[in-house]
Amino acid sequence: MSLLVTGSIGIDTVEAPSGSAEDALGGSSVYFAYAASFFSPVNFVGVVGEDCPEDFLKPLADRGNIDLAGLEVRKGSKTFRWHGKYHDDVNQRDTVSVDLNVLGEAGPTIPPQFRDSKYVFLANTHPALQIELLGQLENASLVVADTMDLWINIERDMLVDLLSKIDGLVLNDSEAKLLTGKSNIVQAGMECATMVKKFVVVKKGEHGSLLFVDGKVYPLAGYPADKVVDPTGAGDSFAGGMMGYIAEQDSVSVETLHRAIAYGTVVASIELEDFSLNRFTEINRSDIDARFEEFKELSAF
Repeated sequence: MSLLVTGSIGIDTVEAPSGSAEDALGGSSVYFAYAASFFSPVNFVGVVGEDCPEDFLKPLADRGNIDLAGLEVRKGSKTFRWHGKYHDDVNQRDTVSVDLNVLGEAGPTIPPQFRDSKYVFLANTHPALQIELLGQLENASLVVADTMDLWINIERDMLVDLLSKIDGLVLNDSEAKLLTGKSNIVQAGMECATMVKKFVVVKKGEHGSLLFVDGKVYPLAGYPADKVVDPTGAGDSFAGGMMGYIAEQDSVSVETLHRAIAYGTVVASIELEDFSLNRFTEINRSDIDARFEEFKELSAF
């Protein structure tokens, strides 16, 4: 089934204990799209500036099932840039610099042929842009969004308005607590779930995630990753694996959601084993399924 993503495309510089990458392909929609493409065709919508290197998005184009008709190269604008530095504990990082550039301008336009996409993910960006993009869609069955602490702090009312219009939300545990003012993560997740139509997924990094749906909470452990090179994009890859599986199954049952989150966990655990999309370009669906079966066995009791 058709799956659409819209979000950032970035030129990233990453410093980590294991090494560094300069001017690497990044951005929320990029990680999401590649992760989702292991499960489902993806309609890709995003904006870069005219400074974007030629063939920068070639890894996406080479997939064969990511439609880049929604990619806009905006004249007179510059591409979003981010520079981050991870601590020895890679759960901690500092943003060295960020240049919003084209992300601080008007949002992209969803091509007419994409507007009837059944499954939609609004990757992290200003909630006003997410609402604008939502208004361009026609009869989507499932719309899920991501957000971050910045928007909770400075655009809370607009974010809450967005949440009332969508079906699902993906955020991390600190963001759920910030959004609700509750220190207990289960209480925070439960309240977040009342703000959307169907479900909320709260990510807890290496400690797994929590699914809140139909008044219940379903915990899932994290995959025991022993090789963490670059966590950049892991959350977006998690969402891509999750939404890709949902689109593949064409279902939003609790069982499907639970398995989708498990697949998202597995995909993210692979992505963080190298910089940018490097690890993704080395694997195929069978590699993901093999790790999923391993994860399933490890999680059984």
